[in-house]
Amino acid sequence: MAGSDTRALVRELYDAYERRDFVGVAALIHDDIDWMIYGPVAVFPFAGARKGRDAVLQAMAAIAESYALESYRREIVIVEGERAAVMSDVAFTQRKTGRIMRFRLANFLRFKDGRVIEFREFANTFDVVEQALGHELTL
Repeated sequence: MAGSDTRALVRELYDAYERRDFVGVAALIHDDIDWMIYGPVAVFPFAGARKGRDAVLQAMAAIAESYALESYRREIVIVEGERAAVMSDVAFTQRKTGRIMRFRLANFLRFKDGRVIEFREFANTFDVVEQALGHELTL
């Protein structure tokens, strides 16, 4: 896959997510996807490893159930062949508390046959946990 094709797929995927077009997002997820959101599952039950499109869609539904997307702005997109790295500035409202959480995400994706087959997401987990809990963690 040429880098320009990958760049177009990244744009299509993230634009669909920003629009909350989850049908469009689902269409870009490969049936055999290997998905991982790195973070504490005790705080974010949708984090962790997921295998296959259905499991990923369930995780995405769990995110939407707990958090309302406010903004998702791509800051950096790097593409090399079938792979992409995306750094984004995001904001979500925690539905349970109404608290707005703002942080940066780093995503690493690999595409196959025009769909995401591998996805890894990283954040400053310590900061995101403090925002989710609504207080600083003491050590």
